[in-house]
Amino acid sequence: MKIRVCIVQKICNFTFDENVLQSEKIILQAKKNGADIVIFSELFLNKYFCISYDPKNFDLALDDNSDILKNFQNFARKNNIAIVFPYFEKRSQGIYHNSVILFDKDGKIAGKYRKMHIPDDPGYFEKYYFTPGDLGFEPIKCSLGKIGILICWDQWFPEAARIMALKGAQILIYPTAIGFDPNDSKLEQKKQLDSWLTIQRSHAIANSLPVISVNRVGLESNKKQKIRFWGNSFVCGPQGEYLERAKETEQILYVNIDLDQSEKVRRIWPFFRDRRHSDYEEIIKCFID
Repeated sequence: MKIRVCIVQKICNFTFDENVLQSEKIILQAKKNGADIVIFSELFLNKYFCISYDPKNFDLALDDNSDILKNFQNFARKNNIAIVFPYFEKRSQGIYHNSVILFDKDGKIAGKYRKMHIPDDPGYFEKYYFTPGDLGFEPIKCSLGKIGILICWDQWFPEAARIMALKGAQILIYPTAIGFDPNDSKLEQKKQLDSWLTIQRSHAIANSLPVISVNRVGLESNKKQKIRFWGNSFVCGPQGEYLERAKETEQILYVNIDLDQSEKVRRIWPFFRDRRHSDYEEIIKCFID
C-alpha cells in the first residue's frame, strides 16, 4: 500500500486564530496535491508556551467538545483527507495532556495518543503543564493502516518505538517541537541535531518501519529564554534512508511512502525473528546495579 503524506513544517509564532487559518489553507492545498494525510507539528496551534511557567497558559487548552476540534474534523471529512492533529488537551480541571488526535478521511476520530515522556529542561517546562499519558503505546487503526503516533520527547526512547512496532504499527509519526539554545556553540548545536536525526532513523532501522518527524521552525522567545526551532523535518524508509528532509525554513513536503517495503526489509534483516524477548526482563527496571 502506498500513501502520500503532507508534512507541515511551519512557523507557529502567531496567534491561535492565525495558526488555525494558515493550517486550514494548507489542508486545502494538500488535498489539491493528492495527499492522503496531513501531519502538523507538536502544539502547532500556539506559540511554544512551555518556554516559561505561566498559569494563564492553561487557558490555551482544548477539551474534546471544542469547536476547533470539530472544525478540523469537518475539514478532514469534506476533503477526504486524514489529519494528524497535535493539541493541548484539557481532560478535566487540573489535568492536561500533550495529545494528538488522528482524524480519518471520513472525519471520524480514529484514535488519540497522549504524550508519555514529559521533559523538564530550561525552556521546555512541560512537566508544569502536562500529565503523562495513560493510553499506552497503541497504534491507531485508520483507512491508511495502523499508525504509531508518538510525540517529541518520546522519540528518544527506543522502547516506545519497539512496542508500537510489535503491536503492528506500519509507520511511526513524531510531531515535534525542538530547537537550539542560541547560547550554545555551533558545535554543540550540530551535535544535538545529529543526535536527534540519528535516534529517530535508528527506530526506523531497528523496527524496519518508515519514520516521519515533523518539527516547527523559527525563533520564539520570552524575556529570559530563546529557542530557535531547527526544523529539519524528515521522512525515512525502513532502512533509515532519507526519502525527504527539510531545512531550517518553512517548508511543506509531499512524500510517497510504500508501506509494503517493510515486509521486504524484514525478510532480509529479520530482527524480530531473532529477538530474545524472554531474556529482556531486566529492561523494566529503573536501573541495574
